[in-house]
Amino acid sequence: MTRLLIVTADDLGLTVGVNEAVRRAHVDGVVTATSVLAVGRAFDDAAAMLRDLPALEVGAHLAIVGEDPPLLSAREVPTLVDATGRFPLSYRTVVARGLAGRIDPDDVRRELAAQLERVRGIGVPVTHLDTHQHTHLWPTVGKVVAELAVAAGVAAVRLPRSHRHGPLGLGVSVLAARTARTLQRAGRVSPGDYAGLDEAGRLDVARFGRTFDAVARRGAASVEINAHPSVPDDPDLGPFDWSYRWADELAMLTDPAVRRRIESAGYRLGGFTDLGPTDGRTT
Repeated sequence: MTRLLIVTADDLGLTVGVNEAVRRAHVDGVVTATSVLAVGRAFDDAAAMLRDLPALEVGAHLAIVGEDPPLLSAREVPTLVDATGRFPLSYRTVVARGLAGRIDPDDVRRELAAQLERVRGIGVPVTHLDTHQHTHLWPTVGKVVAELAVAAGVAAVRLPRSHRHGPLGLGVSVLAARTARTLQRAGRVSPGDYAGLDEAGRLDVARFGRTFDAVARRGAASVEINAHPSVPDDPDLGPFDWSYRWADELAMLTDPAVRRRIESAGYRLGGFTDLGPTDGRTT
């Protein structure tokens, strides 16, 4: 049986270098989908590029964290921003605010709806939704993302998972199970397995091989693996101190041996539009 593998490149629109890397990883490599950061500094460049890549599936990479400011004003989304009117840098702040009951779901809805509309305004179909730093694992955010997907007619939403041992992996697993139920109630689909959270920023050829082998052993009929490529020595990545090895991920995504490995294991490369009605269940 042939299984489906979706390889997604995140953070399109972050920089021009990221945009170019995503283009190369699609044209010359294994990337079949990308997720656009509506608040990204290079969004307009990304939008122009996407109109020339009709085979690349496009999703909205919805953000309530990161170095970029929201689309809406601080007055419109006060529980999402700091004193300077910017998003917090990390998902950890979202979790802390969520535990304290200090995230207004209406603020989340207003900002993410604006971001989704900006991505839809590119003029290409939006096939899936996900979030920057996977913040839709937090129930308040996940519920809003599911509602937006339904309202916009977007069938697929990423379901991040962790396979780490220890408190972080356990916490992600608990939240992922809850998110899966939210998405299923909303009638949204997700690939049956996922990798990329544990490997974020370090998915070079060797790490991809180990990750892919683990995915293959788990045996789901559909899988998403997400990556974060950029061109070597991208000068605009300086503000984003995430310790990511962006260029190593681009090299992996365009390595012919990676494609051969995928195909020899019985997977076909595809997109979120290839998901069937039985997808979206945890494995």
